[in-house]
Amino acid sequence: MTVSRLHSLLFAALLTATTATGKQPNILWITSEDNGPQLGCYGDKYAETPSIDALAQKSLRYHRCWSNAPVCAPARTTIISGMYATSLGGHHMRSGVSLPTSLNTYPDILRKAGYYCTNNSKKDYNFATEDGGWNDSGRKAHWRNRPRKDTPFFSIFNFTVSHESKIRTRPHQLKHDPTEAPLPAYHPDTPEVRHDWAQYYDKMTEMDQQVGAILADLEADGLNESTIIFYYGDHGSGMPRSKRWPFDSGLRVPLLLHVPAKFRQLAPADYASGKVTDRLVSFVDLGPTAISVAGLKPPTHMQGIPFAGKYDGAAKKYLFGYRGRMDERIDMVRTCTDGRFVYMRHFYPDRPYLKHVDYMFQTPTTRVWNEMYRAGDLNAAQAKFWQDKPFEELFDLQTDPDEINNLANSPDHQKKTSELRNTLHEWMQESLDLGLLPEAEMHRLADSQSPREFALAHKKLFARLSEVAFRSLEQSNGYSTEELVKLSSDPHSGIRFWAVRGLAIRPASNTKRNKALITATSDESPSVAIAACDGLLANESSSTQRKAVARLIELADVNRHGHYVAVAALNVLDMNARLTGTEVKQISGLTRQAKQPPVRLGKYVGKLIDHATSKP
Repeated sequence: MTVSRLHSLLFAALLTATTATGKQPNILWITSEDNGPQLGCYGDKYAETPSIDALAQKSLRYHRCWSNAPVCAPARTTIISGMYATSLGGHHMRSGVSLPTSLNTYPDILRKAGYYCTNNSKKDYNFATEDGGWNDSGRKAHWRNRPRKDTPFFSIFNFTVSHESKIRTRPHQLKHDPTEAPLPAYHPDTPEVRHDWAQYYDKMTEMDQQVGAILADLEADGLNESTIIFYYGDHGSGMPRSKRWPFDSGLRVPLLLHVPAKFRQLAPADYASGKVTDRLVSFVDLGPTAISVAGLKPPTHMQGIPFAGKYDGAAKKYLFGYRGRMDERIDMVRTCTDGRFVYMRHFYPDRPYLKHVDYMFQTPTTRVWNEMYRAGDLNAAQAKFWQDKPFEELFDLQTDPDEINNLANSPDHQKKTSELRNTLHEWMQESLDLGLLPEAEMHRLADSQSPREFALAHKKLFARLSEVAFRSLEQSNGYSTEELVKLSSDPHSGIRFWAVRGLAIRPASNTKRNKALITATSDESPSVAIAACDGLLANESSSTQRKAVARLIELADVNRHGHYVAVAALNVLDMNARLTGTEVKQISGLTRQAKQPPVRLGKYVGKLIDHATSKP
């Protein structure tokens, strides 16, 4: 008998032994895309969502649930695995990462416990393979297709009508009055912005009707009293600076939990119909909670804590969020909240919040907002998000719900800033955050292993990486230039990368800094070389700049260096390089796509080439 076969038999036996006695509850998950808590039951008077509001009256409503990632694919990575996407290397939008063979998704576990598991219909788990472990997945997947009526089911219905792409679809006859639309402080007050917000609320009303239809199906089948219902959005609204950004506006989602009387013993201790709970929960907890509701103990590899069911765990003190590469644009942000304060750490403080993501710029609000910034027509709160970032921020959601005012340097908030900073740092170490390696370098080092297996085999490295990543970007309490120069020749490429990143944002007048960066342009790690070239583009010497651009164009050759390296090099060329006509022609002549690009990532190189060569 093979080891893998023995493992499967032991796992099945464990599930059989721990299955809840008696009839198990059915579980229904209703999800909607690209929407935060813009619902009547969350106090939004502009919203028209009667079906969800009615469900809320008989449910427990979670005041603060975070999606962990502010965009769909990494958020789904988190849900299906019960693990932080950063621990799997799946935190980038369209990651396509491989997984450890021993990893079981929550549908895998529920199926082996006797559940009929259906997904209608989106997968998008960000993995190299998208199976997920379902009995049936597709537009016809339904609990009604289970083999026997007494078979317990776990069914997902995912509604896309509220997706970002639906906000910008024209023509659209508005039902919500745009003059009454509530605008966040960071958006300019223009007809285009008001139209987009009003259309978003129209789509929320349409989504609410679809939720009502599924709930009507459940009632028609006589399943109301035997089904535990979850409703949640998959991340914040599809409007710019919500979706893709790990502010509370991008991470906070509605979450309702309805437990019928028959299964009230599986409800959270504070459960009551129509009640609001302040318990902090996030997407990493959803899979373990479904397993716990089914009467099973979640496997040890899952990082989430069940908030209902037999294995209901202790309430969390903090939630975490993450932003990696968003489509073609590279970034790294980590977020932590205690429910009131949000701490945000930027690992690319030298790049603006809102970069040119082709898909995002199809929304009218994004375009007009950017045009007004370029014309100088925005106030400080609105202009902020087209500018470079500080390395850390702290927001008080109680006094500043739009997260405009950075309190990280406020003397009155130093204790809270330090608390959340240290908490985030410890979490990144303990969870083996693979964002501490550039995406290209993560794949280069992991080689034939899954990124998670590589991380587990190098735990000590991640403790050191997190320390260097944090201190390299701080100029007051961080490393000195001399210390960074020394670290730039460290034996490990990940350490060299963060040292070079730190040097790149230091003054270009420093001779030691420049010498170290020039040396690093020849580093064996393409990621280190790209970071070095990025820093040298700030130098006044035209000769130095031209050499850095030439090296970046070389690294942007997808045929020689692969997809991830090309994307990183083109990000720098597009955002920071002042190109000559000859260099524009060289970039235009680059191959636009790898012969076998990673799944769903193929167009990003071409988009970056187009944008880099279209600027004046």
